[in-house]
Amino acid sequence: MTKSLKIIEVKSEIGAGTRGASLGVDAIKIAALDYGSRFFKKHACVEVPNENHLLLESSGSAYAKRISGILTMTERLSDMVRDTLNEKHFPVVLGGDHSCAAGTIAGIKAAYPKSRLGLIWIDAHADIHSPYTTPSGNMHGMPLAISLDEDNLNSKVNQLDQETINYWYQLKNVGNIAPKIKYEDLVMISVRDTEKPEDYLLRKNNVKMFSTAEVRKRGVERVVIETMMYLDHCDIILLSFDVDALDPTSSRGTGTPVTGGLTEREAGIMLSRMVTNPKVCCFEIVEVNPTLDRENQMAEHAFEILVKVTNAFRND
Repeated sequence: MTKSLKIIEVKSEIGAGTRGASLGVDAIKIAALDYGSRFFKKHACVEVPNENHLLLESSGSAYAKRISGILTMTERLSDMVRDTLNEKHFPVVLGGDHSCAAGTIAGIKAAYPKSRLGLIWIDAHADIHSPYTTPSGNMHGMPLAISLDEDNLNSKVNQLDQETINYWYQLKNVGNIAPKIKYEDLVMISVRDTEKPEDYLLRKNNVKMFSTAEVRKRGVERVVIETMMYLDHCDIILLSFDVDALDPTSSRGTGTPVTGGLTEREAGIMLSRMVTNPKVCCFEIVEVNPTLDRENQMAEHAFEILVKVTNAFRND
């Protein structure tokens, strides 16, 4: 591979219900310093301006909190990812909360509008709620619904005002492409904490899923092979990794930890194998929250995984 890496920093946490994810990027950089690594000196870095000032204002709609800011962030990150890909770099997105995935996906589609985009979603959560179904209103639970152009009205429990409906429509249509991904181009790994409206969509659309137990039973290598075979019809692939996919016994430094997750070693091997596939065009890592952690453990795990992935990419 001749492409160079470009780090895109997104210190945004307006989509989360717990404060602190905006500090995750710097926590990863501190982990690099503690390891004596020059990683962040070796690679080009660019930061997307955030809208975290909105945390001090009203959250707006109860069912789509700070949606105006999420729209702004999605557009900004989309432009950055698009430009990075057009410059023939490989974007590595270091995000705050996982709502940034909507921007990453939009940016890839903006760069490759005619290409079929596959998505590997390694996360404890499906993040496939819409404002019509959300129990919390936190928009880091919605990036897949945004990208799939999914309202899930069959599971509707919330009544939205017109302003929220308008913002939601704009969000799904960033870049004038909707949907940006299809259910059959999606693989979920280690997803284990879902609500009924999400379960309905996952069953209805027969989404390809590998539980943590399946990863252990079949082995990481087999799951990687089957995932890539399943997405073989896709032209390009995004790897999106939420650190809450990791089991909280290794670290609780994330906003919504869930037992039964992957080990840091399993995640590192899995992601470093996946990134060697030439169709993988972008890697994203999100939801490190050092305010919930002991001794910056999660950021250290995230940095170790980041190094494994980028080394595999470089050595392919």
